[in-house]
Amino acid sequence: MKKKICVLGMGYIGLPTSAMFANHGHEVIGVDVNENVVGALNHGEITIEEPGLQGFVRSAVEKGNLRAQSQPEKADVYIIAVPTPISQEQKADLSYVEAATNAIVPFVCSGNIVIVESTIPPRTITDVVNPILKQTGLELGTELYVAHCPERVLPGQILIELVHNNRIVGGINDISAHKAAEVYQSFVKGEIYKTDATSAEMAKLMENTFRDVNIALANELTMISERLGVNALEVIKMANKHPRVNIHQPGPGVGGHCIAVDPYFIIEKAPEEAKMIMLAREINNSMPIFVVDQMHKICHVNPRKVAVLGITYKGNIDDVRESPALEILEILQNEGILFSIYDPHVKHFHERLAQSLEEALTGADCAVILADHNEFKQVNYDDLARLMSTPIILDTKNCISSPCIKMQVHRLGNYDNRLMEGEVVEKVY
Repeated sequence: MKKKICVLGMGYIGLPTSAMFANHGHEVIGVDVNENVVGALNHGEITIEEPGLQGFVRSAVEKGNLRAQSQPEKADVYIIAVPTPISQEQKADLSYVEAATNAIVPFVCSGNIVIVESTIPPRTITDVVNPILKQTGLELGTELYVAHCPERVLPGQILIELVHNNRIVGGINDISAHKAAEVYQSFVKGEIYKTDATSAEMAKLMENTFRDVNIALANELTMISERLGVNALEVIKMANKHPRVNIHQPGPGVGGHCIAVDPYFIIEKAPEEAKMIMLAREINNSMPIFVVDQMHKICHVNPRKVAVLGITYKGNIDDVRESPALEILEILQNEGILFSIYDPHVKHFHERLAQSLEEALTGADCAVILADHNEFKQVNYDDLARLMSTPIILDTKNCISSPCIKMQVHRLGNYDNRLMEGEVVEKVY
């Protein structure tokens, strides 16, 4: 059944979700406080990078099923997909969720469904969203149906995973969960699991906390291996031959608005109990310093200029939120080291953002790969060695697969102090 759906927040989740509903026959109003986003969307243009999204949005707009504005209006369903940033005190900033919920209060009618997709701490629906919605004068759970349906998509594959991933729908009561699940059944091909709102909140957080803890284990193994002279990548490869072992890959840290943030939403609610979760956060937060230390080691002296290749938190996207690369840039700047940046997916980020890989590498004493963009996997680095003052590269994402003769390649986690005469120069850390 066709519904009128008002989606608040036209970001990395709200916009693809809006386009998905619109392309499946619903009338969708996208709401955003950024007038540039609203203007672009009404012309069928997007302001974020996501494979396939541009054409998908344009199709929805041209069909007349998707339009944008700065304020909500009466609808059948309201979906809140606004950011929940983390504060300096490492707690969830719920001001956007509160503002969005307050914004729909004047428009909500009996029979409406309110769904929060934003990632939120446990009990946010109960303690924050419901009290605001009670201002409507409607009986929650009988006249107004409320649920939490957390997003669980991977940037770079959002349009695929919106359709095929399983979804969790947590209602404030059974009928709320049922009503909200019906909304998503118009396009979701995965299973839709119904539960209570607080369980849904915690399940979303634990999905990313699980990954954070396991990445921390791999990163800790890397630091231990560096101390002992062990090849951590080989250890992981061999350990994962066990049928019940799946150690993650190490890296320069954890970024994005999920894995690097969600564990704190649990910690703030139970700081005394969440000891392992907090320790994992500390380990992963320490990796930028570890990466810079490795750069000093492979250069033997402080480099005068470093070429930073990739600043997004993961490959093939334009999202720099919580990216460990940003902290690495800050450390380099504080140490007085000149740096250049090249990221083919990021525009207008920094005055030192180079327009090409060649420009970034020119005159550099060291290069460091911090994002596994496909562009970095398809390069003949030997051809670029001549541009650098010292042809040394630290690959923290294991992008370089082919042997290099002219470029010294050092891989994070692959420590090897053997350098035999005549062997390819590839002393690794």
